[in-house]
Amino acid sequence: MKKLLVVIVVLSSLWAGYWLVGSSAAKSGFESWFEARRNDGWQAEYSDMTLRGFPSRFDTTLTEPALADPNTGLAWEAPFLQIFALSYKPHHIITAFADTQTIRTPKQRYDIASSGMRASMVMEPNTDLAFNRANLVSEALTITPDGHEPTGLEGLQVALTRVEGAEYRVAFNADGLTPALPKAVTSDLPATLAAFRADATLGFSKAWDISALEQGRPQPRLIKLHLAEAKWGDLQLEAAGELTVDRAGTPTGKLTIKARNWREIIALARAAQAAPDGLLDQVEQGLSLLAQLNGNAETLDIPLGFSGGFIKLGPVPISASPRLFIR
Repeated sequence: MKKLLVVIVVLSSLWAGYWLVGSSAAKSGFESWFEARRNDGWQAEYSDMTLRGFPSRFDTTLTEPALADPNTGLAWEAPFLQIFALSYKPHHIITAFADTQTIRTPKQRYDIASSGMRASMVMEPNTDLAFNRANLVSEALTITPDGHEPTGLEGLQVALTRVEGAEYRVAFNADGLTPALPKAVTSDLPATLAAFRADATLGFSKAWDISALEQGRPQPRLIKLHLAEAKWGDLQLEAAGELTVDRAGTPTGKLTIKARNWREIIALARAAQAAPDGLLDQVEQGLSLLAQLNGNAETLDIPLGFSGGFIKLGPVPISASPRLFIR
């Protein structure tokens, strides 16, 4: 019995020693990372750091964290951020976000209010900390651009899984999306969308790891859109296709868009004054002809080609293609 007690005491002491060493290393790692960002010219601050969780976890709480990257103009701040990891599995991290956060870009400020926002990240157990899989969930979520109406969600789920190399499978779903549009525009539509989701495989210039935050963002090189779908009352939009993206951010490939009850979409754009009436008249006439050629006046199947820096309907350029680049 005494021998067993001695073994238990020795093992407990060793584990306590491991936790103390590990917690000290974790705290030192956070302090070093923030210091390195400040040396790079960032704003990287917090007012306090605590580390608890003995004996099985490393639970870190940062009070009033604030980050701002001078190279991209992106900034984030929150009242707190909590990062949890099992002491025997430190490469699996759970992050709990405050109910309020602020994100700033060079053009806009966004106030984010949420309930129960959590992220889970499983990384490769090496110094690069490359993402293996991750997910983000939130209950009620409201995003309010400065000076604009808010966009609300009843729930959000995002999942990312590394397929191989720098390719990732991404699934996105937003429940109860309430668009930020004037009530007069949406008076004939339900308050929320019945569906707003997407499933895609994304390829990047390099894998997402700690260097993506410290150095530069991986850039998109491949977009396989398996399905994107939006349903709002009688309005339905679906899209699928594949694009490759060059180093300049120019996409090449094809997307097919299916629109059901597309005339209602034109009416919505007209009510929202999204474009001049004359232009919308021309668009409606052109789409009406296309729908008749497809044999269904209420449904459109639109193959959009991307090449040479333009979006094309058949051989006819209809718009300059967007530059796909992550700041």
